[in-house]
Amino acid sequence: MRRIAIIFVFMVVWLTPLVARGVQVAPRITDKEIIERLTRLEEGQKALNKRIDDVDRRIDDLRAEMNERFNTLQWMLGVFISISLIILGFVLRMQWQMQKRQTSLETTLKEQKEEIAFLKGLIEKLLPPREVL
Repeated sequence: MRRIAIIFVFMVVWLTPLVARGVQVAPRITDKEIIERLTRLEEGQKALNKRIDDVDRRIDDLRAEMNERFNTLQWMLGVFISISLIILGFVLRMQWQMQKRQTSLETTLKEQKEEIAFLKGLIEKLLPPREVL
């Protein structure tokens, strides 16, 4: 038993410096250093906020430019549609006028055909039969 106690004491004495070396002693930080580090953090925070504001401003500028381009595109599309509708109206009016003229021509031709048929019938009645001549 005594032997075990000696071995135990020997092990404790031998391993104690290893345990002491395993713990690292942190250097003491003063209040002044803490204040300096907090000040640097606040300055960094302000710089980050400024960068975020700059990015927001750039995004707003890009959005305004994009809206301006969309307004221009919308205006151009409106002009194109208006011109297309005017041309379509012109073509439909021409079609309607041509249909109207064709109908009046057909009516006139039909009347002339009937008059020619009537005159032909009168001429045939007035002419003597072919065997007589």
